[in-house]
Amino acid sequence: MTRIKICGVTTLYNALLCAEAGADLLGLNFYPPSPRYITPQAARSITDGLRAALNNHCPLLVGVFVNASVVELRQTINAAGLDAVQLSGDESGDMLAVLNGRGIKAIRPRDPAEACDLAGCYLPYAPADQRLPSLLVDAYHKQLYGGTGEQASLDVALAVKALAPRLLLAGGLNPDNVADRVRAIRPWGVDVASGVEGDTPGLKDPARVRAFIEAVRAGEA
Repeated sequence: MTRIKICGVTTLYNALLCAEAGADLLGLNFYPPSPRYITPQAARSITDGLRAALNNHCPLLVGVFVNASVVELRQTINAAGLDAVQLSGDESGDMLAVLNGRGIKAIRPRDPAEACDLAGCYLPYAPADQRLPSLLVDAYHKQLYGGTGEQASLDVALAVKALAPRLLLAGGLNPDNVADRVRAIRPWGVDVASGVEGDTPGLKDPARVRAFIEAVRAGEA
């Protein structure tokens, strides 16, 4: 089945809602400019609460960072109780290497050629854990590090899929378009944030979460 990552959860109640609806991974955002930013201390209350409530059924908990230092990454992993980290900035392959299989690189290629170059740079350090993606592909934007609401190019996504064992597809996904994207690309997983929210960033709408997951399953058929 297509794995589902719901990113930018900000409360335990919302995280439990997403987990119980069927999310395989949950993203916690540690990039201060993001409207979904939370502190490591606030994240810890979510991760501890989820594990206490769900035990072995808890989704994997992924911290999202942009151009953080190795020291900050390691401190936040421990303080927040994370399973893995997603690097969504301009980080190098060397940065990914020091995470010892716990780092997921997000890339935003402009075209298939750049997609192949970036995949070649980061895939040698991709997680071996089959529960984590090898690489995340988001829509290109010359200024923003994701969260643009725009879709990744079909040609770019297919170019990365040909190289990455486990492609996590992000970029403008919502309950209305995710089924078509799953049919066209057949990614290992899909990543959503604003597409399952109402008017408040970080607060997931229960109906939209359920509709998104149902649409993913429909796209697999």
